[in-house]
Amino acid sequence: MLRSNGWNFRARTLRKMILPIADKIFGDEKAIALFEMHEQSPGSKGFHRYQIIHVPRNGVICEWRKDMGLADNYKGISQLRIPSLMEHTVDELKAMANELRTHKFDIKGFLELDKYKPG
Repeated sequence: MLRSNGWNFRARTLRKMILPIADKIFGDEKAIALFEMHEQSPGSKGFHRYQIIHVPRNGVICEWRKDMGLADNYKGISQLRIPSLMEHTVDELKAMANELRTHKFDIKGFLELDKYKPG
């Protein structure tokens, strides 16, 4: 599998493809992935955060999008990429995204930097 800058090349390529639109999604249907990304809004009116969910439709990957508002409202909140590979439903992915978006990750605590003493 090709890798580019630490990213899985196939997943990165998928985000660059033009995908058919899914105008409706259902909470109990299986999904392929969820992304929350900052992208240019239509009409070049600034960057917005979009929740993007990929779902299968008749054997084709389709994309559903929700405009979450101005990207400036999400400063300090990481963009999300949650793979599901048909293991999770749309509702489960949305719940994971809500948790990840609101949870502050303490990197210093995780790495236990307060206990580190340079030698």
